[in-house]
Amino acid sequence: MAAKAIKILLIEDDQNLADNIVGFLEDFADVKTVTDGLDGEFEAKESPFDLIICDLMLPGQSGLDIIKNIREAKVVTPVLILTAKASLDDKIEGFNVGADDYLTKPFHREELLVRVKALLRRTGVYSEDNTITVGELTINLENRGVQVHGQSVKLVGKEFDILTYLGQNKNIIVTRDQIFDRVWGVDSDTTINVVNIYLNNLRRKLEAVGQGGLIKTLRNIGFILEVPDDQAD
Repeated sequence: MAAKAIKILLIEDDQNLADNIVGFLEDFADVKTVTDGLDGEFEAKESPFDLIICDLMLPGQSGLDIIKNIREAKVVTPVLILTAKASLDDKIEGFNVGADDYLTKPFHREELLVRVKALLRRTGVYSEDNTITVGELTINLENRGVQVHGQSVKLVGKEFDILTYLGQNKNIIVTRDQIFDRVWGVDSDTTINVVNIYLNNLRRKLEAVGQGGLIKTLRNIGFILEVPDDQAD
């Protein structure tokens, strides 16, 4: 899968371990590293990520508190706990506060990769063949191509990025702020109105291949790429 398609938040205060994890995940994901628990919770709440990898013993705030707080804030991003705390009670507590998986240190690189990919596959973000299928439309994350029944749809960079993000969250409402943060980044100097410009261009190009109604606008709420469940994959 293309390196820019998946975004992972890594909350880990061991810098050497964090660097190693980034090194073997960066081939298929952008990994943002945070070393403090409070900063980790802020990032998890404010920025759209596809997966959170979280240590439990952190400065500022524990990983358990991070997970508990983001779940209370309705953040549903999958969380993989990565920790040296290996007791059954620790694992049960982690799952009880809302973690999706639990891996103890030390770990094998291959096992971490398998667990990361499994969580991403479960949410429809990752596929082994580097594609996302939405009804009659196929998004190729390797060559950044889009096709409908074999007909190519020529998209510029940000148009493709928006379509990919909506495709990864098909049948889920995403706000304009979430699209902006995901595609342009929270630190961008560009105004948020640019989202509407690119969405309008994207809709016109999809309409030209018979997919004009694929992206729906929910006034004052956000956008949704809505397809029946039997056509989603």
